[in-house]
Amino acid sequence: MKILVTGFEAFNGETINPSEEIIKRLKKSYAGNTVDTVKLPVEFKGAKERLEEAIHMRKPEVVISLGEAGGRECITFERVAINVNDARIPDNSGYQPVDASICEEGPAAYFSTLPIRELMKHLEDKRTVTRISNTAGTYVCNHVMYTALRLAEQEYKGMKAGFIHVPYMKEQTEGKGQAPSMELEDMVKVIEDIVEFL
Repeated sequence: MKILVTGFEAFNGETINPSEEIIKRLKKSYAGNTVDTVKLPVEFKGAKERLEEAIHMRKPEVVISLGEAGGRECITFERVAINVNDARIPDNSGYQPVDASICEEGPAAYFSTLPIRELMKHLEDKRTVTRISNTAGTYVCNHVMYTALRLAEQEYKGMKAGFIHVPYMKEQTEGKGQAPSMELEDMVKVIEDIVEFL
């Protein structure tokens, strides 16, 4: 199985993004599944273009997109992407949409097609706590999840796609009070377990 895993560059004043650090450390193969990785810009337009280009070029059977969700305590599987761009802060290109549709002719939402419950059970058996999130927000993470699922519906029938948010890395929490974090090595191991399970 061909799996595409995406991560994001740093944003919002940070110098590092755990999702990028995770994809840097993934191997090219797990349990017979081949893995390609792509770093996406934290830009509404740029991320969409880079993701679509990667999917067209690699034609993966599964797309797993990773992003940072500072403040969350554990790795979370996003259940749904909504057809809205509404940015609390500008993206890395300076663009800040408000109440804008991702796709005028698209549906209000797409649900993840990753086997979320099965993955959670698999990780629970390995003593890893994960949760389901019912909001991927309205920033670039949600935009990327929606884009991948729409592309699957429109052009790549059978391609599964979904989004996974990861917490801050420990080194990001300085000056952030009691913000929760995870060790990078632990996050990498969880994503490796997911890729192997698929």
